[in-house]
Amino acid sequence: MKTFELSKEIIQEISQLISNKKNKEIKKKVKEIHYADLAEIINELNFQESIYLIKLIDSDKTSDVLTELDEDVREKILERLSEKEIAGEIKELDSDDAADILSELSDEKQEKVISLIKDENITDNIRELLNYEEDSAGGLMAKELISVNENWSVLTCLREIRKQAKDITRVHSIYVLNKKRVLIGRLSLKDLITSPSKSKIKEIYIPKVDFVNVNDSADEVAKLMSKYDLEAIPVVNDKTELLGRITIDDIVDYIKDEAEEDYLLAAGISNDVEADDSILELTKARLPWLILGLFGGLGSVFILESFENIMATKELRALFFYTPLIAAMAGNVGVQSSAIVVQGLANDQIKGSLISRLIKEISLTLLNGIILSLIIIVFGLLINQSIDMSITISVSMILVIIVAALIGTSVPIILEKFGIDPAIATGPFITTGNDVIGILLFFYIAKIILGF
Repeated sequence: MKTFELSKEIIQEISQLISNKKNKEIKKKVKEIHYADLAEIINELNFQESIYLIKLIDSDKTSDVLTELDEDVREKILERLSEKEIAGEIKELDSDDAADILSELSDEKQEKVISLIKDENITDNIRELLNYEEDSAGGLMAKELISVNENWSVLTCLREIRKQAKDITRVHSIYVLNKKRVLIGRLSLKDLITSPSKSKIKEIYIPKVDFVNVNDSADEVAKLMSKYDLEAIPVVNDKTELLGRITIDDIVDYIKDEAEEDYLLAAGISNDVEADDSILELTKARLPWLILGLFGGLGSVFILESFENIMATKELRALFFYTPLIAAMAGNVGVQSSAIVVQGLANDQIKGSLISRLIKEISLTLLNGIILSLIIIVFGLLINQSIDMSITISVSMILVIIVAALIGTSVPIILEKFGIDPAIATGPFITTGNDVIGILLFFYIAKIILGF
């Protein structure tokens, strides 16, 4: 299969066809385009063209397109579609995708859309899913699945599977339940089709099955599915009754969203924003961290001002010229340490006590610091700098980066224990703090060694 490549020519061609209302040609053009690729095209069209295309194409395709659109584009399109039109799209989707789209509507519009869907099974499933937290197993699961009873014969089981599979896009697993609908295992398709017709399911099913509780966090689900390479995982309640299932595509989407959010936090952007958002939205996302950086900078000014007497001494004046170097090293080491810890926390690889982690980080930083300090001493010799000054800067840098590493290591772990996203610690929060602390330590250590 050839990979679809979005180009200006494709956008212009679709746009021209819409402009000329060539509906038959448009339908023919988009018929062979995958819904994910079609979503890319709609993201690039202007708003009026997007609405025209969505209303023109059959619901069985545009319903999938809606799930792939950028959130801001989808939000604008949903505002222009009537409740009846949205209902037509929703009923074509799996329950999890339908609930995700409906969750973006107001409560009043949600109810109007749901009331227009005549299939009670669909509406009951959607209402149930809307009650769960977005970042929980319940918020990620879909209700569509294949389940069989342990007391069924193989022949009965095959007949029931055919009925259930009509409403399911892809069969990942066959789950085995007892008479109380408690999940007790899974069924191998190979065992099912190779067993005698009169055999009971309880004689051939596999009792071992991984599952998650409906209230488990999405992070826990992602870690479990990643660890055991699962394509799908069943979701149960506190009584182990089967409620739904989560598939790998839902987890991939969640991980992608989390990675984007962490990237923005690390860059000092507090909200989920896009490059084409309004100036006001972008300002609200960036300004808090810029203000933090401003106060950090002002703190550095006061620190430098308290040591201004150094400027009067020619031998000590060089200390000021090394201030940016010390601040940069403190910030860089802090970000490196915090980034490794945040990644470890995300992958559930941070084991053992905080103390052992800090000792390891001190050892690593001490080795790096000695190597960097030797470079500083060699540099000092090349520029005929006094050996006392070079040693002062070297010792100061070692201590400064050790402190920065300790902060960069401990802060993410502490933040996670308090339920705060540790990704914050890889951005301006940790950089600004380490800059200020680094400069303060630098001058106090220099004062002790040089005696000014």
